[in-house]
Amino acid sequence: MEVESTLSSYRIFNAVAEAGNLSKAAKELFISQPAISKAVSKLEQNLSVKLFTRNSRGVKLTEEGALLYEYTCSAFESLRRGEESIRKIHTLGIGHIKIGVSTTLCKHLLLPYLQNFIEAYPHIKVSIECRSTFETLALLEDGKLDIGLIGKPSGSRSIDFFPIGTVQDTFVAAPAYLSNLRERESGISDRFEDLLKQSNLMMLDEKNVTRQYMDQFFLKHEILTGQVQTVSNMDLLIDFSKIGMGIGCVIRDFVEQEIADGTLTELVPPYSLPKRTVGFAYNKIAAQNDSIKCFIDFYKGEKHLC
Repeated sequence: MEVESTLSSYRIFNAVAEAGNLSKAAKELFISQPAISKAVSKLEQNLSVKLFTRNSRGVKLTEEGALLYEYTCSAFESLRRGEESIRKIHTLGIGHIKIGVSTTLCKHLLLPYLQNFIEAYPHIKVSIECRSTFETLALLEDGKLDIGLIGKPSGSRSIDFFPIGTVQDTFVAAPAYLSNLRERESGISDRFEDLLKQSNLMMLDEKNVTRQYMDQFFLKHEILTGQVQTVSNMDLLIDFSKIGMGIGCVIRDFVEQEIADGTLTELVPPYSLPKRTVGFAYNKIAAQNDSIKCFIDFYKGEKHLC
């Protein structure tokens, strides 16, 4: 037989077990003694067991009643902790947001921003998922991420995008790599197209927005490339370029120091590369808790990062 006892029945059961007396439990719960007796009898009927035995002083738990009391106490304690957690969420602003961002944007743009947010809202838990812009956008649209720091998307009606700055793509290589390339490929000119055609060109994978943007750039200007080596993230592209593995297609903002001190040589294309916009995004259609709204309000009121 399926048990259909209500939460109020178990509250009455606990009150009787702790009071050891029906009339005392009735006074504590502000209900009549016949109602207490009826609730206990109904619970015993549903469970097909005797929960109390009567004596001259009142009632006493049976073996089955004592076992049930252990479980109900545990259940009510869990409910109490749940109610307390809910109160803390509203009182202290405790919450949780999930942010999707590439490892490079996380390191160079998100971390300094998060520092300000966490100082202002220390009780909000922030989880970071390192994803490409392509993956982050897909997870935002599926409602599996709350916020994304991404390159500006095109044509998504559900995504609200708030720009915080721009990035500039460029090509860099270690001076020693370029010197060795000229020695290996005798007669090679310093033309951008010739260097790209004869070099080991290092780029992000085809699903990355930066890679798609650069592939369109090559196609538009009919630039032919030689060997292309796929690298998983921008930081590795920069590191591989520094040790002379090839020419890296990177974001200039993140190698300005290396270009300035001569660690990397910049190869400037004959055609201008427009800057790309990056910013925070969220799904306008998905439900937003107070923490997400707080984060959105915060970044829209924060000074631009770059």
